[in-house]
Amino acid sequence: MDGLRGHLLIAGTSLLDPNFRRAVVLIGHHDDEGAVGVVLNRASEVEVAVAVPPLASLVEPGDRLFIGGPVSSQSAVVVADFENPEAADVVAFDSVGFLPEEADAGSIGGLRRARVFAGYAGWGAGQLEAELDEGSWITERALATDVFTDDPEALWADVLRRKGPEYRLMSTMPFDPDLN
Repeated sequence: MDGLRGHLLIAGTSLLDPNFRRAVVLIGHHDDEGAVGVVLNRASEVEVAVAVPPLASLVEPGDRLFIGGPVSSQSAVVVADFENPEAADVVAFDSVGFLPEEADAGSIGGLRRARVFAGYAGWGAGQLEAELDEGSWITERALATDVFTDDPEALWADVLRRKGPEYRLMSTMPFDPDLN
């Protein structure tokens, strides 16, 4: 399988795990040993300045902390749009990548924008491929506008609509179909 770095995983309707139900995940790394990414559409109510004060200077005042996934939820992960992508620890696509873990927020320059996540999503060798085969995930190339969307709650439906007519009906599905 081709690596999915720089792609989005869009949760299929059969994926009911609360960590990933209607999730949109940016994959930053994918190879034979596994995959790592962050959930893009789970904004918390807590501001970055309150949750992770040392990283507050990387984001706009009032920006919220996002829940990046169930792995290492006490750790901060920063995804940024770099003026110089070589400064990224991992480049996901184009100029969007992950800040080095040991980076000092005060010395980081050349970021067009950034988003801070608590934790990340991870899959072991073959695990993501098995989930793709069973239809848990739909893939799509990521865009910077997906990563830094102003409306994270609408991202799942927005990306599905972008995939074309065969996904339009799915994009309108309510979170709880029993309430339909």
